[in-house]
Amino acid sequence: MDPNDPLVTRMATLNPYVVAGAMVAKRLVWDLHPQSWISRRRLRALRGTRAGEKAVILCNGPSLNKVDFDLLSGRCYTFGLNKINLLFDRTSFRPDSITAVNPHVIEQNAPFFNETDLPLFLDTVAATRRLVKPARRRVYLHSTTMKRFAKDCSMSVNQGQTVTYVAMQLAFHMGFSQVALVGCDHSFAVKGPANKTVRSGAVDHSHFDPSYFSGGVKWDLPDLFESEVAYGRAKQMYEAHDRRLYNCTEGGELEIFERMDLRRFLDLA
Repeated sequence: MDPNDPLVTRMATLNPYVVAGAMVAKRLVWDLHPQSWISRRRLRALRGTRAGEKAVILCNGPSLNKVDFDLLSGRCYTFGLNKINLLFDRTSFRPDSITAVNPHVIEQNAPFFNETDLPLFLDTVAATRRLVKPARRRVYLHSTTMKRFAKDCSMSVNQGQTVTYVAMQLAFHMGFSQVALVGCDHSFAVKGPANKTVRSGAVDHSHFDPSYFSGGVKWDLPDLFESEVAYGRAKQMYEAHDRRLYNCTEGGELEIFERMDLRRFLDLA
């Protein structure tokens, strides 16, 4: 359950009927939105289309700056995350798609999301708040507070306190058998209570670009513990279906996945 959900903060006791009712109501509201059925159809069409292939998830930690993007071009499918477009003025590399689910990120990056032709996987707030207009290559994802791994993303996904977990579910949904993380430092320069919404400073030292969260914009402090719990669920699900998740990040603090050099993952070494 999301501790930032207003319903949760108001509840003095844990009433499963109230929680379940709120979840159903939220789901029904989205089901009545015209983009709900369009996105669900597009997600179903993607299921299993990449069976047996490899994918790389481009996380947004400072170590992303160490990645040789020439290695990735044309060799595997790549999931960009959040504000990956801040990298675009430094390289001709472009990810195959971009995933973003945090409302602050979607709102701040909406100008780019509205103009890009890259395929997008965005949380439903992008549609319900009219932040990102519908287009042929844009899919809206419904998020649920159920702490489960979605093998099929056409109904809902769980955010697991990190967009990386959502990308893992999408990769599984599409059929990828081996998925690697790069730029997943799993540590942040800014410290504070998990999930607390704060204002950014002048320079961002926690992401690959100093302007990522800067100039006083809102962002949510990370929940590294819950993120790692979610990663554990992802690892179990992948391995239960004879698939694998690898950490090809240079450095960083995430040790739950097997470490592998990116060149080896891409069969270049």
